[in-house]
Amino acid sequence: MTATRRSDRRPADGSPVARVCVDVGLAHLDRPFDYLVPAELDDVAVPGTRVKVRFAGQLVDGWLLSRADDSGHTGRLAYLEKVVSPEPVLSPEVARLARAVADRYAGSLADVLRLAVPPRHARVEKEPHDEQPTPVVAAAPDAVDPRGWRDYPTGPALLRALTDGRAPRAVWSALPGEDWAARYADAVAATVAGGRGAVVVVPDARDLDRLDAALTSVLGPGKHVSLSAALGPARRYRAFLAARRGQVPVVIGTRAAMFAPVDRLGLVAIWDDGDDLHSEPRSPYPHARDVLLTRVQLAEAGALVGGYARTAEAQLLLETGWAREVVADRATVRARIPAIAPTGDDPQLARDPGAATARLPSLAWTAARDALRADLPVLVQVPRRGYLPSISCAECRTPARCAHCAGPLALPSAGGTPACRWCARVAAAYACPECGGRRLRAAVTGARRTAEELGRAFPGVPVRTSGREEVLTEVPGGAALVVTTPGAEPVAEGGYGAVLLLDSWALLTRADLRAGEEALRRWLAAAALARPAPAGRVVVVADGALAPVQALLRWDAAWFAGRELAERRELGFPPAVRMASVTGPAEAVADLLAAARLPADAEVLGPVLAEEGRERMLVRVPRARAAALAEALHSAAGARAARKAADPVRLQVDPLSLF
Repeated sequence: MTATRRSDRRPADGSPVARVCVDVGLAHLDRPFDYLVPAELDDVAVPGTRVKVRFAGQLVDGWLLSRADDSGHTGRLAYLEKVVSPEPVLSPEVARLARAVADRYAGSLADVLRLAVPPRHARVEKEPHDEQPTPVVAAAPDAVDPRGWRDYPTGPALLRALTDGRAPRAVWSALPGEDWAARYADAVAATVAGGRGAVVVVPDARDLDRLDAALTSVLGPGKHVSLSAALGPARRYRAFLAARRGQVPVVIGTRAAMFAPVDRLGLVAIWDDGDDLHSEPRSPYPHARDVLLTRVQLAEAGALVGGYARTAEAQLLLETGWAREVVADRATVRARIPAIAPTGDDPQLARDPGAATARLPSLAWTAARDALRADLPVLVQVPRRGYLPSISCAECRTPARCAHCAGPLALPSAGGTPACRWCARVAAAYACPECGGRRLRAAVTGARRTAEELGRAFPGVPVRTSGREEVLTEVPGGAALVVTTPGAEPVAEGGYGAVLLLDSWALLTRADLRAGEEALRRWLAAAALARPAPAGRVVVVADGALAPVQALLRWDAAWFAGRELAERRELGFPPAVRMASVTGPAEAVADLLAAARLPADAEVLGPVLAEEGRERMLVRVPRARAAALAEALHSAAGARAARKAADPVRLQVDPLSLF
């Protein structure tokens, strides 16, 4: 390209004005800016391309959103400095989606686009590829076998609707032992058979590998790509370009795939939407479920929200009539579930008075012993990783804290030295500040210590661990003890003979709005790996009168989700209402809320101490006023940014955890 002096530039002949989203994540600059397109860039400056422009005297990145014949700006317009790449990586559908997500979460378009489009990889862009998109050819209506959904009365109808090109919206409760990846592959195949594309989002890499294998089996190789941050820059950008160029009709991935560009989108699906991995930790903190459901509205596509458990948000979709329920009848559920029993009910206490306080009551020990004798594996779920993540004085039971930062002390191994979990300082000469005692005892037992204790209780039985250090995908079907943390449970060949859910108090007593919902989600995910009764047993070390335990015993996540939603509606908590969290220094939080033109029916709650030197305030409005709340907070944040306020404030709409 021939270089042109800035003074010699002339505007392009056609649509000389470019509307550019400047990559500056400041709230008061969250709007397109107009630039002139020089004649030498007319052919390559197309909507969706990356560009560089002069902004506030600096050369910054931007996105060319559209071209126009004139500008409403009365002053002099600057020229585009450079088109970084002629590849239009930002599709119009994703641009509209990004704007809608930014508005819903009171964020800026630039921040959302950083999440939507992966960083450029120039070498990958230059690789040879087919210039013509691969057309998605509709198949015959009977091309997709609905028999995998036969246990769900409305399941085959869901597949028929997708094959016919309609847009069904469903909330699916999977049966225990269900091959959920195969069922999602059926739904995707039905969508492709109808001549449309699909996007499926799963929580983690293990689920992604499982879904990838299922789709390859159903669609054949080369018909889908996987998007995940773990792929690395080159592979991720190559997969993204394949989708953007229309070379594949299906994109699957972790939350990185929620903005994936897919032509003729016919289905968006998410598995296990209650997993907090679906929540983006970067501003404006969107949740994959909400992004995908926004895509449903914009693209008029179908939706499938599935899991063993059900969130209050999914229940709200059903109660408002937005989606239909896909569940098995109770007779099928009873035939598929394992035998589930708690340890804190009256009959157990009569036989074993120590069951209320024992970490491994006789019922759990007996279930494990019987499964091992039958040459079946046993799964043991422990909520805490490590060896002894919390210890206390053996004499007076005072929690052991760090002398420097007051953080909790932990023991890394049987012969290890106590160390602080916050600052990592070693406390080799620890003495209790209350009684002077130097002996320590376990306050909380981790997965590695549990594996050690079970190994002594069942000598000669192999003990495997799956957790943060090493996550197992599968284990053989023979007798073995498998100790895992939640979310790291491997699949056993033929299913587990027993599943033990220990330390239930660690999940149920968390200071979190979703503590019960999260506990049930983790229990159901583990219990779903057990064999059906009578060969499979599940023992939960908890009081059977608790609502999450009752839902587990009956395998009735729908009942618990309805109960949770009703309670939150009565108490005014999400998703029955819309909430925003404002966190920062006290003066900055007060300044932002004072400047915000909140809706008349908004309720400000707080402040509460979030962390040292920072506080949090909540703003609550009815769901009908959600857009007004987001706009008011975004405008106030923009006003503070324009004044160059020094104190940072974190603004988060509908935070995953409120406490």
